[in-house]
Amino acid sequence: MIKFENTEIAFKSKSDKELKKAHFLFKVMGSPSLVKAGNSLTKIAISINFPVAWAAKPTLYAHFVGGETIEKCKTNVEKLGEYNVKAILDYSVEGKDDDKDIEKALQETINSIKNAGSNPNIPFAVFKPTAFGKSAILEKASENKELTEFEKAEVQKFKDRIDTLCKTAFEADIPILVDAEDTWFQNIFDIVVTEMMEKYNKEKAIVFNTYQMYRWDRLDILKQAHKAATEGAYFLGAKFVRGAYMEKERARAAEKGYKDPIQPDKESTDCDFNLALKYCVENIKNITVFNGTHNEYSSAYLAELMEEKGYEKNDKRFWFSQLYGMSDHISFNLAQAGYNVAKYMPYGPVKHVLPYLLRRAEENTSVKGQSSRELQLIEKEAKRRVEKQY
Repeated sequence: MIKFENTEIAFKSKSDKELKKAHFLFKVMGSPSLVKAGNSLTKIAISINFPVAWAAKPTLYAHFVGGETIEKCKTNVEKLGEYNVKAILDYSVEGKDDDKDIEKALQETINSIKNAGSNPNIPFAVFKPTAFGKSAILEKASENKELTEFEKAEVQKFKDRIDTLCKTAFEADIPILVDAEDTWFQNIFDIVVTEMMEKYNKEKAIVFNTYQMYRWDRLDILKQAHKAATEGAYFLGAKFVRGAYMEKERARAAEKGYKDPIQPDKESTDCDFNLALKYCVENIKNITVFNGTHNEYSSAYLAELMEEKGYEKNDKRFWFSQLYGMSDHISFNLAQAGYNVAKYMPYGPVKHVLPYLLRRAEENTSVKGQSSRELQLIEKEAKRRVEKQY
């Protein structure tokens, strides 16, 4: 089984200075009180248009974001590529309901797809579906409520925009990942993404749906999606993540009085996540797997399943992914061993990407052991470098 303890491989892309900066960041993010206070102040600063970019850009932004534009990400993309680690550029500006903002996000995503199609170091494109429709209407459509004529027209606009993106990806021959979001939007996303798979995945997986395995229903949904793909003679693109909105999901379920959509505990999430990987490997004939996780076991488990079945490490039906700036010990060790690895690399103007960065800080604090694990590995590598000098 592949191991992730080799810190020389994990941090070989980082200079001593970058390693020290990463150590400082994860040290801060390991303190819930500091993160909470910092996030509260930042949100206030954003609300009153106080300039915070000067503080965020050389710290959180530099570590977790590729750059402000596609062009400015180029250096970081190339740097990863030197170590056989690919990049996926993720336009991380929060979605807005204004038509002008929606069209701007659409054009930016089209540009990112075309850029990926011309760069071998960028094997996927990605988008968040909430960026392309009005949230209140998407929620209503997802709950199968009666829509007005205006709302029906808005839903059709949403579908047309998603089709434009998937068609662009198909023509550029670049797979496109459709991120999962809040449960109250997900039904309409699942419907539209399935339609896109039926249309564009006839020869291989171009369009990928995302399965948040911290939802207790997703393993069955995956199996239903695979059955539909088999019957419809198209390929299933399946991206797996654990999930990022647990507190919000639980709170909304309690407030509105419906069944909590989240697994009862982490063990159940881990179990379903790994069962989903196993199911896909056993049915790989018409599935492509995108394993998006910072969990060491789930990363090693997919590698082990591939080996058991005799699949090559660089088989393009299997991908491993972690967020840019996190879990380099997983990404770089997998890449060194010859597996297909791609870092999710957010990009966008500093001010607009701040909400994403605040979530990253909060997640690192709330995910048990995440910051301490990163710190432990960074300190181990720093010590190794010092000892190597003597």
